[in-house]
Amino acid sequence: MASRPFKELFAIPLRNGLTKPKAVRGAGTKMVNMGELFANPRIVNVAMDRVPLNQAERSSSLLAAGDLLFARQSLVLSGAGKCSIFVRDDENVCFESHVIRCRVSQELADPHFYYYFFSSPAGRALMESIVEQGAGASGIRGSDLAELSVPWIDPIFQRRVAGVLSQIDDKISFNRRIIQTLEAMAQAIFQSWFVDFDPVKAKIAAKAEGRDPLRAAMSVISGKAAAELDALPPEQYEQLAATAALFPDEMEDSELGAIPKGWTVCPLPECVDINPSRVLKKGAIAPYLDMANVPTHAARVDNVVPRAFGSGSKFINGDTLLARITPCLENGKTAYVDFLADGEVGWGSTEFIVLRPKNGLPLPFAYFLCRHPEFRAFAISQMAGTSGRQRVPNDCFGAYKVVKPSPLVADAFGLQTTQFMKQIKSLDEASKTLAGLRDVLLPRLLSGELQVQHTEPEAVA
Repeated sequence: MASRPFKELFAIPLRNGLTKPKAVRGAGTKMVNMGELFANPRIVNVAMDRVPLNQAERSSSLLAAGDLLFARQSLVLSGAGKCSIFVRDDENVCFESHVIRCRVSQELADPHFYYYFFSSPAGRALMESIVEQGAGASGIRGSDLAELSVPWIDPIFQRRVAGVLSQIDDKISFNRRIIQTLEAMAQAIFQSWFVDFDPVKAKIAAKAEGRDPLRAAMSVISGKAAAELDALPPEQYEQLAATAALFPDEMEDSELGAIPKGWTVCPLPECVDINPSRVLKKGAIAPYLDMANVPTHAARVDNVVPRAFGSGSKFINGDTLLARITPCLENGKTAYVDFLADGEVGWGSTEFIVLRPKNGLPLPFAYFLCRHPEFRAFAISQMAGTSGRQRVPNDCFGAYKVVKPSPLVADAFGLQTTQFMKQIKSLDEASKTLAGLRDVLLPRLLSGELQVQHTEPEAVA
């Protein structure tokens, strides 16, 4: 197969993105930050920060469909030069200074093909040949990226290869959307039950208005109107009614204000173990999780590898991992541990805080608490240390108060969210299998070992 300097395929020169201080962020044009780049291999209508742009910035720094985006820096070698592709957005989108934009000539190159190449093991190996490792970070230079010798084949064949691989990615994207929906549903239940107390308030309002309190709570829990409740299968109706019956129909005063009657307020350490003791002998080979592989907006992690234990946080299935250091905490790095064998102890960065519910609270409770904006705001407010290396101290959580539900409500929440987490795990593992197949197919397609029919990369819904 032929190769060409990457720069010969460019439509315009490489460009670094914009620097925008936090003070001006929040309104204006959407901006791809490092969090979006790492979380979304194919960027399609993703929620992002917003920044104001002047006319010059608009002319030079907006993204177009098919733009390749490379991470200039990363805390780990594997993240430096990480490639994503901007597929589309319903709005204008720009990109931040830690991102390099590459726009290839459509006559010479298919951007999807090169996205797949740079995402493959061969592409990563080539990228790592130009990575510079410094104190605390690794990075690439745009000038070195431009000089890389990349594989080149006829653009028609590029599109055919990309079309085959994009079909796999479409399935992965579909699974990812379901995962996002399941997490959002679970988080919404946490908010409704334990923050807003919606089922309790619905019962109180119904009593005052002379309506059926149980039916009112059922409607709030399910999001269904009365006619929809009546149309439910009997078994589903009875299960919903049983859940609604668990909630009280009164509120009572507490130090946090009105809470459901019979529920209690307690400091977080009374409800959740902070860094519980785990046994792992020094030098023992155990699953290791790097901070770089913890997601910012999802529960499941990538790239857990065996490594000899030295020092770090230790965890088991059902634990929640919260990044304690800036900017990982602010970026949302949080994970739910479900990737270990039964009885197995894993380990990771010392910058993880490990949390595990106790006293009758279900295991997912800690994860969804750590995802809640109020808790995250508290944790961020407690950070201390020098600029750029601030951390959350372990002893600060006694000041955070949690509303602890009745045991039966806690069990009901655990039953629902545990099922959600199992579905998420199944979908994520299926996606990883598909991703492995995609990586195996690329070299075989390039070599001609596998023939491809004419196809185009499909638009992502």
